[in-house]
Amino acid sequence: MTYQNYSLEQLQAIDAAHHLHPFTDHKDLRAAGSRMIVRADGAFIHDSEGNAILDGMAGLWCVNVGYGRDELAEAAYTQMKELPYYNSFFRCTTPTPVLLSQKLSEIAPEHVNQVFYGSSGSESNDTALRLVRHFWALEGKPEKQIIISRQMAYHGSTVAGASLGGMSAMHAQLGAPVPGIVHVMPPYAFELKQDGESDHDFGLRAARAVEDAILEHGADKVAAFIGEPVMGAGGVKIAPDSYWPEIQRICRKHDILLMLDEVITGYGRTGNWFAAQTLGIEPDTITTAKALTSGYQPLSALLVGERISRTLIEKGGEFFHGYTYSGHPVACAVALKNLEIIEQEGLIERVRDDTGPYLASQLAERISPHGIVGEARSIGLMAAIEIVKDKASGQRFPGAGAAAVCVRDHAIANDMMMRAVGDTMILSPPLIWTRETIDMAMDRILAALDAAERDLRSREA
Repeated sequence: MTYQNYSLEQLQAIDAAHHLHPFTDHKDLRAAGSRMIVRADGAFIHDSEGNAILDGMAGLWCVNVGYGRDELAEAAYTQMKELPYYNSFFRCTTPTPVLLSQKLSEIAPEHVNQVFYGSSGSESNDTALRLVRHFWALEGKPEKQIIISRQMAYHGSTVAGASLGGMSAMHAQLGAPVPGIVHVMPPYAFELKQDGESDHDFGLRAARAVEDAILEHGADKVAAFIGEPVMGAGGVKIAPDSYWPEIQRICRKHDILLMLDEVITGYGRTGNWFAAQTLGIEPDTITTAKALTSGYQPLSALLVGERISRTLIEKGGEFFHGYTYSGHPVACAVALKNLEIIEQEGLIERVRDDTGPYLASQLAERISPHGIVGEARSIGLMAAIEIVKDKASGQRFPGAGAAAVCVRDHAIANDMMMRAVGDTMILSPPLIWTRETIDMAMDRILAALDAAERDLRSREA
């Protein structure tokens, strides 16, 4: 029996009775009822009530080639018929992860040429943590254990991923995080830049917080620094241009590995295959997932640089780590076809040369002047809109995050799917968006901002 045989109310009741959602207040959800998304095509998702909603989040940062791609369904079907599953243990493999590994090494930064597969970004960040510490043990420096991360970073929901991340609410529920992880200030100029401080100087100050942590704990104890090129789930925080070169200099100076989390930014989001290429970063590991298959299959890939892979291979010994679905043949077949689509349709070039710059211009011209917008920023096809009570001072509305939730609700009511993070609205649309799609999005966002401003101002009257 298919879902069409059920009413929305029946599905909501079953959902409430049996389904625990991620990152959800379940008491609140059961009172309100879940929105039922039933199909999707191109840049739109459709709910059970017949609303066609422009998806400004590409699902969850992942559906880069858009919805309804028959080629990806056919790739999965063909592989399922031929070989639905076999593992990568016991000195075995299957053709699709082999070919995908070759493709990933071709598009990754030049020094990155090995791949370890999982099923989610969280899993691959667990792998990265294990691998980095194992590397230093093989190098005869097992005391190099500490990982430096950043406040408000997001590196997944597993115990290790949540520990690596810098989300205080997650840490509070975690109780006992993985030891040896230190968090420093994020490069978030909108809130943390001091009066009179230039973006350049702020970027250097934020980077030097990493060096201060290295010096405090001792470079002989620090294994790596981990960071998102653009802090996504924390609110699309784009570091000043001075930040990443200084981070790289600091890591090299103190012989610290550089772990880059590109789960959100990988596979075209910033106008290159990887944000490492956009920002000129030379990492030792790159965590990827999400857009690797455009979300059509769960798959993650930890890309590993030569320094680590050479030691792992040459010094030998078993790496006691792996997953049942590492290198799943169906997921890898879908990934290969997905990367082919991105190339054939020139989606990365479109983001870099056309839609990315156009989105930036429309944010500046249409969104930034709005009365409750403190800043609108973007890189490639990801953007953030800061919601403020007072534009001049940047003062927020009372009730942390309540204003952005108000904007979000009005956006969805206007058939525009956006996400609220704290007091920030974020966008990360499919790479198939055109200028016309961006214009449609701007119209709907402005309508949501206008309606939210009326609500927010009236509450204070």
